[in-house]
Amino acid sequence: MLIEKLLEIAILEDIGDGDHSSLSCIPDTAQGEVQLMVKQQGVIAGIEIAEKVYTKFDANIHFNRFIADGAEVNFGDIAFSAKGKVHSLLQGERIVLNIMQRMSGIATQTSQYVDLIKGTKAKILDTRKTTPGMRILDKMAVKIGGGENHRMGLYDMIMLKDNHVDFAGGIAQAIDKANGYLKRTGKQLDIEVETRNLEEIKQVIAIGGVKRIMLDNFTPAKTAEAVELINGRFETESSGGITLKTIRAYAETGVDFISVGALTHQIKSLDMNLKKV
Repeated sequence: MLIEKLLEIAILEDIGDGDHSSLSCIPDTAQGEVQLMVKQQGVIAGIEIAEKVYTKFDANIHFNRFIADGAEVNFGDIAFSAKGKVHSLLQGERIVLNIMQRMSGIATQTSQYVDLIKGTKAKILDTRKTTPGMRILDKMAVKIGGGENHRMGLYDMIMLKDNHVDFAGGIAQAIDKANGYLKRTGKQLDIEVETRNLEEIKQVIAIGGVKRIMLDNFTPAKTAEAVELINGRFETESSGGITLKTIRAYAETGVDFISVGALTHQIKSLDMNLKKV
């Protein structure tokens, strides 16, 4: 449903009252074919969405996939072709490229992080640092790149961050109120709490009532201490400024998850084009 609404907005944004460039110089009956060529090494993502875009414009478009989402690609690879009414092909062109270039950039970057922690138990998580309205596609791209999705939004998990803790009056109060809320509402949601130091971790261990402890802006050395202190009683997640250079050190501490906001908010789109066959 979210994807359908997103595509409807994208079409409305781009087409307006008509594609006057195509209308002015190409007959309405003209038929043609285009293909998407990759111009940069990376991980391809968004082919499934590209097909949805074209069929949304024209159910009679013939879409032929040559590469699957998640495949490693190189310059010159042809991901798909689309054949049908030229007006429909041209109207969908920029929307398809915008989506696929961004999704492929996210998938490519995610795969780089995932490769760096191979052999450890850690899993790479995304965050809510996404482009408004594009989150479902951003997170889809993370999965395609080999990462895992954290919560989709504020509605599918209780995550007690530093501001929640401070406004609630402390870790004990925040956890107690969160569990009371779940009991009152009957909602089945996991609780995660953010900690800023070992003392706060000790408070969480004493209180319980959560599934996961986030270790926010810990060094790898402090993360190792925290993982040892928690000793498997709760899931653990490292977060805060973790880069390609440092992620291996965090993964080797034995932490369960590593969340990286840069997966979706610091990306370089993968270069590709759509050309007439």
